[in-house]
This record gives sequence, C-alpha cells and structure tokens, in this order.
Amino acid sequence: MDVLKRLFEQHYRLPAEGARPLQGQLGGSGRAIARLTGGGFSAIGIVYSGREENLAFLEFSRHFRRLGLPVPEIYAEDLSAGAYLEEDLGDTTLFEFLSANRTGEAIAPDVMEAYRKVVAVLPRFQVEACRDLNYKVCYPRSSFDRQSIAWDLNYFKYYFLRLAGVPFNEQALEIDFSRLTKFLLNADRDYFLYRDFQSRNVMLRSGQPFFLDYQGGRKGALQYDIASLLFDGKADLPPQMRQELLDYYLECLGGFIKVDREAFMEHYYAYVYVRILQALGAYGFRGFYERKAHFLQSVPYALKNLRWLADHVKLPIALPALMEALDGIAASEKLQGLAPSAETLTVRIFSFSFLREMPADVSGNGGGFVFDTRSLPNPGREEQFRSMTGKDAAVIDYLNREASVHQYLASALSLVDASVNEYRRRGFKNLMVSFGCTGGQHRSVYLAEQLAKHLRGVGVDVVVRHIEQEKMGR
Repeated sequence: MDVLKRLFEQHYRLPAEGARPLQGQLGGSGRAIARLTGGGFSAIGIVYSGREENLAFLEFSRHFRRLGLPVPEIYAEDLSAGAYLEEDLGDTTLFEFLSANRTGEAIAPDVMEAYRKVVAVLPRFQVEACRDLNYKVCYPRSSFDRQSIAWDLNYFKYYFLRLAGVPFNEQALEIDFSRLTKFLLNADRDYFLYRDFQSRNVMLRSGQPFFLDYQGGRKGALQYDIASLLFDGKADLPPQMRQELLDYYLECLGGFIKVDREAFMEHYYAYVYVRILQALGAYGFRGFYERKAHFLQSVPYALKNLRWLADHVKLPIALPALMEALDGIAASEKLQGLAPSAETLTVRIFSFSFLREMPADVSGNGGGFVFDTRSLPNPGREEQFRSMTGKDAAVIDYLNREASVHQYLASALSLVDASVNEYRRRGFKNLMVSFGCTGGQHRSVYLAEQLAKHLRGVGVDVVVRHIEQEKMGR
C-alpha cells in the first residue's frame, strides 16, 4: 500500500489517512485494489504486476476520456511498481444493483433503465473509440483473431471439459472448432472489442454507468460485447429482457453506422456460444484447477444459458462434436451438483435502534451476530445528514472517509464470512446478522447494506430489513 499512498499524496498534495482493501474485487485477475482517503478526498488504487495490461488500461482510459466516454480519470501512475491511482466511482456495480432489485425473473424497472443506459453507450466504445486508438498497446493480441479464438476454445476444452470429466472426441472437436472459428471471422471485425463487457465491470454512480476493466480490448466484431452483457452468467437475465435490450442496442448502433440486422444476427449467436465457452474455461481454470470453489458457482448459470440456446437457436453451421460435448455437460451429475440447493443458506441482515427493539428471530435458530456500531462516527449529529439514511450517497461518502468505519466493517465481514463458510459446509439454512446504532438510521443501515453487497453473488440468499426505516415507511 505504500506506493498507493505515495501516489495519493503526489496527486492531492495531502497524506492518505486510510487505505482499505476492497472486498470481493480481486476476482480472478490478481489485482490488489484499495480505496484511499484523506482530506475529504477519495481515490481507487490498483497494484498489479502485469505491465502490458497496465499500459493498455492507462492508454485506453486516456483515449476514452478524450472522447468523453464515462471511464475513470487516471490521477497518477508508477508503472515500475505496477501501480496507478484512479477516480473513485463508488461501490455499486450493475450486477449488485440488479441483485438488490430483483425477485427471480421479476426485475425492477430501474434496473432495466440502467441496462438501457449501458447498452446505449456500448456503440460509442465500439465505433467512436475505434478511431485513432493505439492498437499497438493491446495485450495479448491487437485483434480478436484466429489465435485469440483458438486460445478461448482450448481454454474451454482443457480447463473445463477435461477437468469436469466430460467425454469428447478431440479430433472431431478440433474440426468443429476450426469450422466455428472460420465462421466467426467472416463477421465484420473493424470495431473496438471491449472483451469483458459484463455487469461487474460497470459501476453506477448517481444512476449513470461508468466502465472498467477494458484492458483486454482489441479490434473485433460488434456481436461479442453485447453477447457478453446479455448472456452474463450470474446476471441470469430473463430471455425477454435480453431480447428487448438487443433490439435497443441495434437501434442505438444505427445512430453510428448503417446496421444490416440480418447480417448481424447471422453471426450473433455464434459469438454468444464462444463467449459462454470462454467463461466456462475461466470457471474451470479458477475452480477445478486453482481450487477456488466460488468460481464454480457460476457454472449452473452458464449451463442454463446453453440449454436455452439448444432449445431456441439453430446455428448456420453444423458443429456436431461440440454440441455432443455440450449435451455431455448438461447430463453431467458432477456439474449438476454445483447447482445451488433449493434450500441454500439464507442470511438475514437487519439494522435497528438500541433505544427501541432488537430484531426478532423468525428462523427458530435463536438469533446470530449483533454488532454495536455506536462507537463509530455518527452522521446523525450533523444537520445536513439528519433527514438522510445510511443508503444515501452523502452519508455513504461521509462514512467511507472514516478509517474507523473501514476497520470495523473489515472485522465484521471477517467474522460473518467464517460463519457463512462453516454454515454452508454443515448444511445450515439460516444465519442472522444485526447492526444496531442509536437511531437505526445511519451507521447501522450503512453497515447492513455493505454486508449485503458483500454477500450477494456468492451462493447465499440475502434478505435485508431496516427496522426503524420500515416504521417510517422508507
């Protein structure tokens, strides 16, 4: 963290008073990510040893900023240390916003509106940003070409099919891979391909989308990125929503280039397939090979997408060996066992006021964690925050600037994570976590929301209730 603190001081001319690692944001990339605060300012620091990827990200970021695209501003960098400092875009990813505002396939209108905003910006990256972009910094390839596709397909073959124990005919599969690659390369590929355009790489700030993790960008086909977003595994978008967003994307794309819808759709679902296969390869490498089990939790969602494709899509080319392998995936008991049980662990998270009542246990389990947050700085003592809650941006910013809040949250997360892991191992179905403060309005609400955000998407059901806010109709 020392290099990040130095970059913070270099940019702001103020010392960094706190540096908090961001939970759950390391993913599979190996990046160390932290929020640095000091003097009322906040920034995100990244340390990563991949020099080529760092160069690509920094170069692309500056190019996109010059075009007015919503990406983080780069404040400072030290490439020799693999470190850079960028704009803090907040804590809410599109995936987290979706997860917090859906019940099964019932998705709140605000989520659909957020996705429409994201889809409307994509053609700007693909068409506008393609002009004058320095493709010499692309890593590992300057285009999504035959070699790139071969890497993805072999990634799927060796790290997913083989490690999952799914039988396949290697020679026949190679013939299909060659046929699929040739077909994919027939699509127009003279556009910027973001490469990892998915819900966890989009931040929402004040309702507007901002974009991250485009360091793998290169030239490629239009179909790949919209396929990545709409068939994003854990996002699990309903088919009707996917279709509406695809139609809207093509409408927006028409504002930049002449769109031949029939030609676009001829190759679209082939790109959907190759994106899903690439994702399965990544899940297999991280899950089966590196034994990071949480990556395997995404497999059932990818299988669901493959089943939908099998039922609704007929590709213009025959791929019998690949389709046979995909049927083997669908029939695999080992892979079906990765699907969440109908009775997964439910974590119920509460905020409450110590001056009134403790949350009641409805599970029959006898309760759980109760965290007293009254030792933390209290926004409620300041006039401008009194009508707000811990879900409001101004209160969140206030608490995010306090090192003691980050330390408290990190300790709470550590304790809860340990119990979640053990509860799941032992087959328990309920865990209750409560945060109390004086009024049940600011600190407790903030911490309850932070824990909920941390736990969503890791294979547990999360239910959040703010006791005092419910009484006030909020």
